Amino acid sequence: MQIGVIGLGRMGGNIVRRLTRAGHGCVVYDANPAPGAALAKDGAIAAGSVPALVEALGESPRTVWVMLPAGKITEDTIAQLAGLMRGGDVIIDGGNTNFKDDVRRAKELAPKGIKYLDIGTSGGVWGLQRGYCLMIGGDAEVVQRLDPIFAALAPGLGDIERTDGREKHDPRAERGYIHAGPVGAGHFVKMIHNGIEYGMMQAFAEGFDIMKNRASDKLPADERYDLNLGDIAEVWRRGSVVTSWLLDLTASALAKDAQLEHFSGHVEDSGEGRWTIEAAIEEAVPADVLAASLFVRFRSRQQHTFAEKVLSAMRLGFGGHVEAPKK
Repeated sequence: MQIGVIGLGRMGGNIVRRLTRAGHGCVVYDANPAPGAALAKDGAIAAGSVPALVEALGESPRTVWVMLPAGKITEDTIAQLAGLMRGGDVIIDGGNTNFKDDVRRAKELAPKGIKYLDIGTSGGVWGLQRGYCLMIGGDAEVVQRLDPIFAALAPGLGDIERTDGREKHDPRAERGYIHAGPVGAGHFVKMIHNGIEYGMMQAFAEGFDIMKNRASDKLPADERYDLNLGDIAEVWRRGSVVTSWLLDLTASALAKDAQLEHFSGHVEDSGEGRWTIEAAIEEAVPADVLAASLFVRFRSRQQHTFAEKVLSAMRLGFGGHVEAPKK
């Protein structure tokens, strides 16, 4: 299949690479021409502008995947595409957009006959090798028509043990992608995914901080332990109940820098955690852990602990998120 991709950053560029390796044709554009030129060497067609990208896709139905930061740049790009595309064409937003913006955009595009999909995309900087977990919202017919694209991006069955009793269920979930529901559902599910991610990361961070401080001279001498946190992270990776990719990233960071001295502990949030708490408030659903983990990130920008360094190490590992420079 042929698809246009706008936004060739850490994830957008690797999405193009994974698609071209699977035999799909990609027309790409980024405000910075360098990544497009690099992808052209791998088989993509680099366009010099958004109109040029749409033109290069040829006749309808055309599909353009927008992989840009949530906010004005995505809004402006989708508005520009709306003026260039025709009935039957598809616009995909694969960034971390608020699901309510998806609902609004779909309504705005509907009179023109342009279809809209929102795709929560998880996989970070490792998506090229591991594949992307995709949570898709939008019209079922459009999702089905574009299935070869999603199947190519998703991880596939891999070597994960199969879940008992799933034989009669939608096989796409086992392969790493789902049609979550109508417009907005994909980004809503991804938003909750990221809120949960905050809580899981916070639990690991606090646990390692408690272990690190067990050597404190404020404790009785016979109850102090100078623990090797790198070894603990490594042994937990192998058969323990808390085994996870986040633990893998923590073990890797500690193996390279036992004190995490290269991290200040200044932890940003990208928006989804806030939106998750807002959704919990709208639904009157208690979310104690998720709310607390978000507030810790706010506090980390004022004072730092070892726990925040662990959080920073995990964020760098899965998403390439570099700490804000010290002020």
